Amino acid sequence: MAPALTAITDRVHFVETDLVNWTLVAGDIDSGGGVMMIDAGFPGSRDDVLNSLRQIGFGPADVRAIVLTHAHVDHLGTAIWFADTHGVPVYCHADEVGHTRREYLEQAAPLQIAAHAWQPRWLAWSVAIMRKGALTHAGIPGAQPLTADVAAGLPGAPMPVPTPGHTGGHCSYLVDGVLVSGDALVTGHPVAARPGPQLLPSVFNHDEHACRRSLDALGMLDCDVLLPGHGPVWRGPVRDAVAAAHARVS
Repeated sequence: MAPALTAITDRVHFVETDLVNWTLVAGDIDSGGGVMMIDAGFPGSRDDVLNSLRQIGFGPADVRAIVLTHAHVDHLGTAIWFADTHGVPVYCHADEVGHTRREYLEQAAPLQIAAHAWQPRWLAWSVAIMRKGALTHAGIPGAQPLTADVAAGLPGAPMPVPTPGHTGGHCSYLVDGVLVSGDALVTGHPVAARPGPQLLPSVFNHDEHACRRSLDALGMLDCDVLLPGHGPVWRGPVRDAVAAAHARVS
């Protein structure tokens, strides 16, 4: 599918693709304008990312910061280019900084993925992500923790909601009344048997039990719009999405 950009609020825009999603948050004049990205797609998503920025009136020089939910290659890929080429600062939860810098890697190994290659959905997905640069191992050496002071100065003033499990430092964000959940709670995935709120398959998760605890944390939020890292936007109480995800793993 071609990337689809949806205006969620006056400042929050959601970009859904068949492989991974990202979120754009426009700043107002009082906060210095510009735009913040939450996640950044694969390395090979650059043209789509730049096009999504253009659609809301921005270019690479307008990107104030990239905030990551986590440091898997499908979420930090284009952030590598923005940091290297345009000096865009990249932030994440303090527990995810080492992962983002590639001091270590918490990601499903190719052999783990290959074990599922006999399933057509997994094979097609594997081929598609390799074309997007999934085997890239570069990190972002200058990645920094998102502190309260830094967050307060960014477009939308994102509020971190720690959701470890998918990775050790995975973090969701509340911005403009919307929950950006990354891979802590998704609504679909190319290898998923069916759509709807769910955790990713356990092969992708660093700590499955922590994933379920993080679902409970998300279920306590009073929020009615969920922007996942994979799958379409969810409109309705987030606690209902959490209940549906729990039901699929119980």
